[in-house]
Formats: sequence, structure tokens, C-alpha cells
Amino acid sequence: MPTEAIPVWVGLGSNLGKPIAQIQRALAELADLPDTRLLRHSSLFRSPPMGPQDQPDFINAVALLETTLDAQALLRFLKQIEQLHERETTRHWGERTLDLDLLVYGASIVDEPGLTVPHPGIPQRAFVLYPLVEISPELEVPGFGPVTALLAALPLHAVARRLEDPE
Repeated sequence: MPTEAIPVWVGLGSNLGKPIAQIQRALAELADLPDTRLLRHSSLFRSPPMGPQDQPDFINAVALLETTLDAQALLRFLKQIEQLHERETTRHWGERTLDLDLLVYGASIVDEPGLTVPHPGIPQRAFVLYPLVEISPELEVPGFGPVTALLAALPLHAVARRLEDPE
């Protein structure tokens, strides 16, 4: 267990069961985690599904936390929050009530059973990079580089749209 607080970034996504409300509730639940503080979170972004296209668009956000939990303990809490939202996996990259991904855990690179951090999909995911750049434009993703450079390298068609007035 870390002795001092570590900054961590968590990706949130939902496209079922009132997605905006799911994300807002999950942000409150992240703020209530033990030994953890929610420092800030991004705006909400709407993005097309990454997987099968016969599902609703996703609502996405990124939260910046500070925690003394180790990466595996934090992951267990994230999975518990997903279960509170009755997450079920029906198909790979399919629809879901809530998806929480541990994106970055300080400057650490973690490769353990069930956990790879930084999340290996960060460089290809506009729905992660736009919110990351919004709240942490100075972030250097370990092993990948500056988050602003990662976003600049995305193809133009990989766009996520920020929701100005989430209802």
C-alpha cells in the first residue's frame, strides 16, 4: 500500500439505463471510496460505440482521484461500483450500464493478472483522450507520452463531442 497519495485517472462510460445519471452517480461513488479523494472530473462526452454499432452512443468522462490504495485494491472497488450499477457483460465491447477503467496510476506501469496500467487502449480512444486533456493537459501517460500528443495523433474521424447541457 502506498504511503502517500497517488494521482489516478479513471475512465467512466455508460450507454444503458440513463447514462448521464449513471455517470453522475458513479462520480459520487468514486468520491466516497476509502482512502481516496475525487479531485476533479471532466465534462461529459458523447461518443459512438467502439464495438458493435447496433447500440446507443456512450456517455463518457474521466475522473482524477488521489488515493493511498494500491492499484489492485482500487480496481476491486471499481468493480464493486460497476456491480452496484448492475453491470452485465453481454458481448465484447457491447452495451453496459457502467464501465470503469483504471487508466493511469501515478507514474506506475502495472502488468499483473487482470490489470494493465496504463490502460493499453488510451492512445486509440478519443472518448478517453478528450476528457483527459480537459482535466489534465500536462499529463504524461507512462509508456505512451504526453496526453496532448496522443490526442493530436488520432485520426480526425475519432471525435467525441462534449455535452454542453447534460439533461
